[in-house]
Amino acid sequence: MALGPRLDLRQSQSLVMTPQLQQAIKLLALSNLEVETFIGEALDANPLLEITEAAPAEEYTAQAEPVEARRTTMESSPVDQLIGEARAADDVPLDIDASTLDRDRDTGDGTSDSQPDWGGDLRMGGGEDGPDIDERGSAGPSLAEHLGAQLGTATRDPRLAAIALQIVGQLDDAGYLAVPLRDVADMLGIALAEAEAALALVQTLDPTGVGARTLGECIALQAQEADRYDPAMARLIDNLDLIAHGELARVKRMCGVDDEDFADMLAELRGYDPKPGLRFSQGGGEPVTPDVLLTEGLDAKGNFCGWEIALNQATLPRLIVNRSYYVELKTACGGKGDRGWLSDKLADANWLIKALDQRAKTILKVAAEIVVQQDAFFRHGIAHLRPLTLRAVAEAIGMHESTVSRVTSNKYLSCPRGTYELKFFFTSGVGGSSDGEGAASAEAVKAAIRQLIEAEEPRAILSDDTLVDLLKGKGFDLARRTVAKYREAIGLGSSVQRRRQKALAAAM
Repeated sequence: MALGPRLDLRQSQSLVMTPQLQQAIKLLALSNLEVETFIGEALDANPLLEITEAAPAEEYTAQAEPVEARRTTMESSPVDQLIGEARAADDVPLDIDASTLDRDRDTGDGTSDSQPDWGGDLRMGGGEDGPDIDERGSAGPSLAEHLGAQLGTATRDPRLAAIALQIVGQLDDAGYLAVPLRDVADMLGIALAEAEAALALVQTLDPTGVGARTLGECIALQAQEADRYDPAMARLIDNLDLIAHGELARVKRMCGVDDEDFADMLAELRGYDPKPGLRFSQGGGEPVTPDVLLTEGLDAKGNFCGWEIALNQATLPRLIVNRSYYVELKTACGGKGDRGWLSDKLADANWLIKALDQRAKTILKVAAEIVVQQDAFFRHGIAHLRPLTLRAVAEAIGMHESTVSRVTSNKYLSCPRGTYELKFFFTSGVGGSSDGEGAASAEAVKAAIRQLIEAEEPRAILSDDTLVDLLKGKGFDLARRTVAKYREAIGLGSSVQRRRQKALAAAM
C-alpha cells in the first residue's frame, strides 16, 4: 500500500442534542415559578413574543379516575395553530431516553443522579390559591439584623457597641454564643473584661435569652427578666440535667419547696423558650406555591366520581407570537442578515411555545398517574400511602424514568389534605405484609408507629418489641431494629425517654 495523503468519504450516524432540545429538557425540571422567570428572560430577548391572558381552564386539565377505571384524559391544545412551519414535531408529551445521555440518568429506585431525592415528608398546609411571587421573597429580619438594630439605642459607647456587634455575629441560629468568649476577645485583640461587658449588653437585648452560652444561662436570663429568679428557681435551673432524667423528687428536695410550689416552678420553666433565636430563622419559612391543583370531581348528585387535576394558571404565563409585529418587521427588513435574524427569532418563539405546551401536558400526564397510583392516600390519608417508584409510573404512561424524575423535581401538588412535593409520593416498600400482600410504604409505617405511641398510656409505655407485635396486627411485618429506626426518624424517643417525658408532663 502506497503511503501518502488521500481523501475518503464516510457515512455515520450520531445522536446530537440540539439547543432547542436541551432547552425543552431543562424546562421539564423547572417549577412554574421558575418557568415564569425563564419566560421573562425570553420576552426580553425575543421581540416577537408576548404574554396573553391565561390559558382556558380546560386546556391544561386532566381527570384521574379511581384505580378501578385507570383512565386519564387530556384536552388537545390549539397551540399548533401558532407553530406554522415548525409543525415537524408530533404533539406528544416531551420524552427522551436517558440512555443517550451521560448526565441526568435516573437510578430507577425513585431517585435521580442529577436531582436530589425529595422523598421525605414535606407536607405543608395550603389552599388552592398559592401566594403571589412577591410574597415568596418577603422575609423578616434575621436575628443578627434584629439585634444590631437595637445596639444603637442600648448604649452610647461606640466601642462597646462595635464589640457587641462582633459577638452578635458569632451567635448561632438558636441565639447561643457558639464560640468561647476568650476566643472572641483574642480575635478582637481586647481584654476579656471588655468582651464580658459586651456580652452582658447583648444579653439585655430582645429576645431575652440570646447571647447565652448554655441552656441554663438562657433560661436564667428569661427568669430574671420575669423577676422569678429566686434561690429555689436558681437551683432548679442548675439541675436541668436531673429534670431531663426524670429525677423530680430529688430536685424538689434540693429546691426545698412543697409539691404545689414545685409544680408551679416546673410550669413556669416549661413556658421559657430554650432557643429564642429560632423565631428569626429564615430557613424553610418561605411559602410554597403549588404547580398542580387536585380537587374532587363530583357528579350531578354531588357524589365523588374521580379526581380533577389542573396546572396552577396563576403561575403559568401564556405566550403567543405577535404575528402583526412580525409582518411589520419583515416588511421593514432590507438586508439578508436582518431577514435571517428575524427568521431565527420566529423559530425560537415557535419552539418555546411548543416546548411549554409539551411540558404542561407531560406534567399533567405524570401527575394524573401518581393520583391513580396513590388514590387510597388521597381518599383515606397517609396510612394508605403505597410504595411507588419512578419505573412504575414511567411504564404506566409510556415514558422514560428520567423524564418522570425531571417532571417530579421541584414541583408541588395541592390537594384537600395539604401541599406535597411530587417526590413525596415515591416511597420505598418496607415491612412486607404477613398475608403476602406485598410491602407497605415507609411513610405508612411511620404514621402507624406515631399513632400507636401517641395513644399509649403514661403507665403503659410501649417498648419496641410491643410495637412490633402491634404493627404485625396491622399487617406490617417488621423487625425490631426497623421499628426503632423509623421511630427515631420521626423524632420519638425510646420507651425509657418517653416514660420520663410523660412523667415530667404530668408533674407540670
